[in-house]
Amino acid sequence: MTAEALVHALLATDPRAAADAWAGRVPDRLGSVLATLPAPARAGFRAAAAGVGAYALARTGRRLGALGPAGREDLLRALAGHPGAAALLDLVKVPVLLAAGTEHLGSRPARPAPAAPPDPPLDCVPAEEWPARTTADAVVVGSGAGGAVAARTLARAGLRTLVLEEGRHHTTASFGRRAPLDRFGELYRDGGAGLALGRPPLLLPTGRAVGGTTVVNSGTCYRTPPEVQSRWRRDHGCDLVDGLDDRLDEVERTLRVATQPLDVLGRNGLLALAGAAELGWRAAPLRRNAPGCRGSCQCVVGCPAGAKQSVQLSVLPDACAAGARILTGARVLRILVDPDRPGGPRAAGVRVRRAGGSEFEVLAPLVVVAAGALESPPLLRRSGLGGHPRTGRNLSVHPAASVAGRFAQPVTAWEGVLQSVGVEELRGAGILIEATATPPGMGSLVLPGLGAELRRELAGADRLASLGAMIADRPAGRVLGRQRALVRYDLTPRDAGRLLTAVRAMGDLLFAAGAQQVLTGITAAPRASSPAELADLLARVTIRQLHLSAFHPTGTLAAGADPQRHPADPVGRLRGVQGVLVADASLLPSCPEVNPQLSIMALASAAAEGAVVD
Repeated sequence: MTAEALVHALLATDPRAAADAWAGRVPDRLGSVLATLPAPARAGFRAAAAGVGAYALARTGRRLGALGPAGREDLLRALAGHPGAAALLDLVKVPVLLAAGTEHLGSRPARPAPAAPPDPPLDCVPAEEWPARTTADAVVVGSGAGGAVAARTLARAGLRTLVLEEGRHHTTASFGRRAPLDRFGELYRDGGAGLALGRPPLLLPTGRAVGGTTVVNSGTCYRTPPEVQSRWRRDHGCDLVDGLDDRLDEVERTLRVATQPLDVLGRNGLLALAGAAELGWRAAPLRRNAPGCRGSCQCVVGCPAGAKQSVQLSVLPDACAAGARILTGARVLRILVDPDRPGGPRAAGVRVRRAGGSEFEVLAPLVVVAAGALESPPLLRRSGLGGHPRTGRNLSVHPAASVAGRFAQPVTAWEGVLQSVGVEELRGAGILIEATATPPGMGSLVLPGLGAELRRELAGADRLASLGAMIADRPAGRVLGRQRALVRYDLTPRDAGRLLTAVRAMGDLLFAAGAQQVLTGITAAPRASSPAELADLLARVTIRQLHLSAFHPTGTLAAGADPQRHPADPVGRLRGVQGVLVADASLLPSCPEVNPQLSIMALASAAAEGAVVD
């Protein structure tokens, strides 16, 4: 079965018709999307697509592409009625809708994009150009929120600091030259198809670029809540919390954090505020690190305006000005350890693989592990340093759900701030609701239906407002693996209940804002037309029927006082070896309950300063 046949069946389009000319470009765009995915994801899509084709042959005796519009419609309706087939159709719909949304929106007139300002200078060197063996005072593995701050701290203290980043350096100007979907696959590990296996499985995307996930996060900046700080100090004995508020102040100044002005929020955020006001719920524009935001709604695929102060624009330039250097395309294979040093084993540097497969070494007495909560545990295992029983455990991921509301008038959610408003009414119950849109052309994933029904939904996507909710979860996950991270996460019954409560709350808020209908993302019950209908619908579904994602993995090398519970000591030093410091989201002892960038940066600052003193 050809990609063209599948696309036109799912979308009820005819590329020979002038109105559907955009649909003729979808198969090529779909091919580009699939090319960025890891091999298992590509194989899964092809197997599901082949299943649809085989069903067409078995039911009609003809290939899918040979059927007329009515025949394709009947076929999809019959297939969707089979137990288990809905999941197969959902699997093929996701990449098709990403491609279709991009091409459909691209057929409309676009707002002219202003020229991007020049980026601050970075001293980036491709790993291919680096010698076979060099020395440094400190090596930082990873250039995201924690790694960038650690590198700046060490370089400012006079240490010759080398940052090793597996991804590439992307400039602000490069973001403006390509469609959001085209950037997506390059900026995320595994093309954004990272997965936590479990009951239920969760999509878990993480960034891979100079700047790490800060390049592709929403820009939302919450301070570590006081109750979370108290828990880390009281229950875990984490000394890095001491003076954390002062460090958070400094991080906010670096990132130029401020409350997002109303004039750029966009209708998606304004509707969230209106619904919250109608219900009497606490809500406000979010504090963000995006001064001068133009509302391009592309934060999660690299800000094309250079407004969002990701660390490659705000922290790493200072690190480089102090003498740090950044190697790109550099995957750290293992930490080198000298086992015979007085006082016990000590870090001696790292062994690194270039993209082409050749290897080199950097010798250094201090190695800062900042590859992220999913990649740092496998690195330690590859290095013979992952023997602590809690390495890779204690994983929190902020499980999340989203819903959309259909309004009578256009919302055009992709014009405005991507994540604009925080609704904190249910924070005490572990639920944080945020008005969250998607980049232009990438907001079609919640659309229900197949064939002509899906086509109508796609045509009316500009009337949708969307909300997301994440929950403060119990650390129920684990990162396994040595060469690749294998994430296992089973949602606890308590957290499953929180997610269902969150979906209902988001629906109530959208109805209060004037939505005519709420799209639930539940295949078996995709729409509700009133709060009562939504409540009845949710009473009849299980958590497995929701389309869930997760963000902000933390805690897999937690810092604390108990040698049995915490792989890192109270100030972030890895137990069992000298000269290895943890300075990323792995450090967080438990779920941070809010978007964690500021928490990660503040803790990394404390850990790196402690290493300088040592």
